[in-house]
Amino acid sequence: MAARTLRRSLAATDVIISHSRALETVSQQLGFTDWNTASAHLSAGCPGTGAPVPVLRIHDEALAREFYLNYLGFNVEWEHRFEPGMPLYLRIRRGETILDLSEHHGDGTPGTVVWVPVANAATFLADISGRSHPRLNPGIDRDAPGGATIEITDSFGNVLRFCETHD
Repeated sequence: MAARTLRRSLAATDVIISHSRALETVSQQLGFTDWNTASAHLSAGCPGTGAPVPVLRIHDEALAREFYLNYLGFNVEWEHRFEPGMPLYLRIRRGETILDLSEHHGDGTPGTVVWVPVANAATFLADISGRSHPRLNPGIDRDAPGGATIEITDSFGNVLRFCETHD
């Protein structure tokens, strides 16, 4: 699209260049040596964006920490309160999975479902089963449409589907 825009802009001033020349010019403006290099780099991901982070609504900090940190093995990346006694906003991570947990009214909807890829569902289940939880005893659904799946519901009605994918 940038090459097409460049060609149109130049054509308006009676300067005509080929589409391939426009591609090369755009790639150099972006800091690449040629269009092939630029195309390979740009197709690897959309510049300026990252993976989305789901925001899950929580109502009780202690229950959230027990479930997400103690049971599922997430770690806190950061947390925020405007002042003591105000609602908590918490970012947690386990491996590549990042979740935000929020006590703020209007953040997230209780009952949200989050699909979380795992390399090996049995290994994941063995890991979390090593830590007990008073109301959970998850199992693996090996016939789930997306691959072997472990579905766990938190104390706030949010559902986490840890799914083993096969590329």
